Amino acid sequence: MIDPDFFDKACDSLSLKEICEISSAHMLDRKHADVTVQDLAPLDRADQSQISFLENKKYLEQFKATKARACFVTEKMAEHAPEGTICLITDAPYMAYALTAQAFYPIWDKGSGISDQAVISNTCKLGTNVTVEAGAVVKDGVQIGDNSVIGANSVIEKNVKIGADCHIASLVTLSHCHIGDRVSIATGARIGQPGFGFAMSAKGFVSVPQLGRVIIEDDVDIGANTTIDRGTVNDTIVRQGTRIDNLVQLGHNVETGNLCVIVSQTGISGSTKLGDFVVTGGQAGLAGHLNIASGTRIAAQSGVMKDIDEPGEYMGSPVLPLKTYMRQVATLRKMVSPKKGKKND
Repeated sequence: MIDPDFFDKACDSLSLKEICEISSAHMLDRKHADVTVQDLAPLDRADQSQISFLENKKYLEQFKATKARACFVTEKMAEHAPEGTICLITDAPYMAYALTAQAFYPIWDKGSGISDQAVISNTCKLGTNVTVEAGAVVKDGVQIGDNSVIGANSVIEKNVKIGADCHIASLVTLSHCHIGDRVSIATGARIGQPGFGFAMSAKGFVSVPQLGRVIIEDDVDIGANTTIDRGTVNDTIVRQGTRIDNLVQLGHNVETGNLCVIVSQTGISGSTKLGDFVVTGGQAGLAGHLNIASGTRIAAQSGVMKDIDEPGEYMGSPVLPLKTYMRQVATLRKMVSPKKGKKND
């Protein structure tokens, strides 16, 4: 069950007609339009007051036995629905479920205004309905757009710009950056700190001033304890719609394309540029000064050491096209496998 101690519902119930409007699904029989559901649940735990979804055929048996009042399914899967479950037809059941879940449980609270325990410079410009929670520090020249939230004990350094409808969680540090609209930054993220840049010689190292910024465009999500360094002279840029998981590092002057997905513990070295729709699996590592083609998918724990010019799936360290990598693995397996009739030493 969804714990009401942690998650507040925005409404007590929604009719299936309302849910179809929210999710762009449709009913096979309009007579069910006024049927209501009060909550969401997985297939194997749902009851007649709840709605669920089937996206993966792995859970078909659960769907056949579900007690959910309604369920998002593809038209092909609808024939397996049990009696009493109303099918809401969509080509993207999980997306429909996500939109409905947001209607019941908005991702972010509206906020509670300006805490008297926050420290806010009198040179800041705050939009309407801005929330700044206890212990937060907002320094000179900061601009924060309408309906944005600054979490407890976060620090917004001087002249940072934050757009509208943003959610900056607790214990976040922002400096030398411009943040677009509808950006979410999770707890502990550090954005705009100096990049790892220095000149080397036999006598020692000399730090290079990091004089660029970080630009976060609209609709970006940034996970907990992720770090994004500011540029050396040029800017570090995270483009529109990109999703960055927890514990990711982007070095100075990195640029992502639109709608990239960067999974946890990925490290991208300085000045590497990703095209649109690039996906990196967990613990992938990308060397510096690379160009990665739009549509590239890099498997977990892969090491990218040179440009990727053609979109596709890549794996290994050093990274190879997925089919090439799998052929090499198969060949190696044959080479080290014992021959028939012989035992391993």
